[in-house]
Amino acid sequence: MLNPPAEIWDLHTHLNGVPGRTPDERMARLKEFADRMGISRFIVFMGMEFAYEPTPEKSRKDNDEVLQALSHYHDRAMGFVYLNPKFTQESLDEFDRCAVDGPMVGIKLWVAEHCNAASLDPIVARAAEHKAIVFQHTWIKITGNLPGESTPMELAELAARHPDAILVCGHSGGDWEQGIRAIRPHKNIYADLAGGDPTAGFTEMAVRELGVERVLYGSDAGGRSFASQLAKVYGARISDEDKRLILGGNLKRLLTPILESKGVKL
Repeated sequence: MLNPPAEIWDLHTHLNGVPGRTPDERMARLKEFADRMGISRFIVFMGMEFAYEPTPEKSRKDNDEVLQALSHYHDRAMGFVYLNPKFTQESLDEFDRCAVDGPMVGIKLWVAEHCNAASLDPIVARAAEHKAIVFQHTWIKITGNLPGESTPMELAELAARHPDAILVCGHSGGDWEQGIRAIRPHKNIYADLAGGDPTAGFTEMAVRELGVERVLYGSDAGGRSFASQLAKVYGARISDEDKRLILGGNLKRLLTPILESKGVKL
């Protein structure tokens, strides 16, 4: 722990894996857990049941569940709109509904399509236009990725085409030693520490190779506990000031432009 306590903004939480029959019940439990760990704000994405390749109708249902969950907690939580880029026009329409005309502040892309595909270009360009964050799940699996699952190397290709976009490398690729090196040249890619076990050296390498301003704390709750993921930062051999930036300062800085455009005062 830090003294005084850090302001913690969690980049990466879900309704899936949290007890409750409805989005409201699950959100109440997620907030209860966040309160216990001193987390002041957190971002929620995807619905109560995950789908690898959601249809536009399923994406809308998932996003409606998140919007309902957020409706009582706008002072504590924010949302990213979940999209399947194989449906490009429908994804643009859903982004407009949830982020341009709604309260959401970013995009979540999972495993429906490799992120270096051309179908992502209009979506990422629209996000950059509105200063929204694009969160791309990435993983490097020794057993082989899912058919549409992206790697940090593919995210680097997307970043090169969109230097004005704010991109997050979800899980830092799982195999973070490779993932951090892959995104290092692209200043518009930020490393997400969420998911996986709290392995020693992960946070230290991200800070050393990327600079502390490009490292973001996330938990992946309810798939992972807040406590195990906070340990990656609290236990890292870095300065207290660096820990404060990773735990909340960096995400707050990235979100400030879009929040201010929505009239949100921080």
